[in-house]
Amino acid sequence: MNTKDKLKTSSENTWCPGCPNHMVLESVKQTISKFIDSKKFKQEDFVITTDIGCNSKIFDYLNLSGIYCLHGRAIPTAIGIKLGNPNLKVLAFAGDGAVYAEGISHFIHAFKYNSDMTLILHDNQSFSLTTGQPTPTSQQGYVSKASPLGVFDKPMNPLKVALASGATFIARTSARDIPHMVEVFTKAVNHKGFSFVEVIQDCLAFNLDSNNRDSQMYKVKDNEDKKVAEKLASEFDYNSKDGKIPIGVIYQVKESTLEEKWPQLKDLLDKKVGWVAK
Repeated sequence: MNTKDKLKTSSENTWCPGCPNHMVLESVKQTISKFIDSKKFKQEDFVITTDIGCNSKIFDYLNLSGIYCLHGRAIPTAIGIKLGNPNLKVLAFAGDGAVYAEGISHFIHAFKYNSDMTLILHDNQSFSLTTGQPTPTSQQGYVSKASPLGVFDKPMNPLKVALASGATFIARTSARDIPHMVEVFTKAVNHKGFSFVEVIQDCLAFNLDSNNRDSQMYKVKDNEDKKVAEKLASEFDYNSKDGKIPIGVIYQVKESTLEEKWPQLKDLLDKKVGWVAK
């Protein structure tokens, strides 16, 4: 059995046929498989946390240890796992509704703490699991059962929030592009610090007006200049189909991680162990 097959589960996949989540799952499997095959990590070194939403069903389809969290709480749970064993490679999966709404405070403070983990955020600009209510990134005019007159307010720009919060790694990729997702996910896992990856994703059932943005997307080189990052973050306002959408590593910088700042956690890293009950 090859490594990728070992990451499969026997759970029935209940995503809609053709949903981009299938491609995200494949990309995550390829990414983790490469790390395992390279002998850099073992399968048991990876742990996942997931939120509530269509995207978070990935928990059922990945043969990895983890925790299925409350809505908006995938990030703090992941940080808690890192406090328990800083040697683990933790990936948190969540959507724009969970992180940018109920979980926004966790999102902001995660950049401040800079724990060595990865957030893979699926952004389809709607609460799709609960029939399409608008999220903080939904475009103006979006009509749903919860907003029959259309969304009045402008969408937030999470990349700008991340930059203002002291991010050390910001990336964006497309759920239609498996090779690019694997490339970006690999860089995110390798980064020492809190890695934020936004996956631009279509929903086949709700907020169809936000779909099919492929022609707007273009790939950028890995960037370490914050001014350039601010400019790139401003190119897509989540509101228009006219603006460009840069994908790739928008910003990356080296800073001390949460685990390196605390001597107790640094000691566990050096010894390559977690906390042991006495």
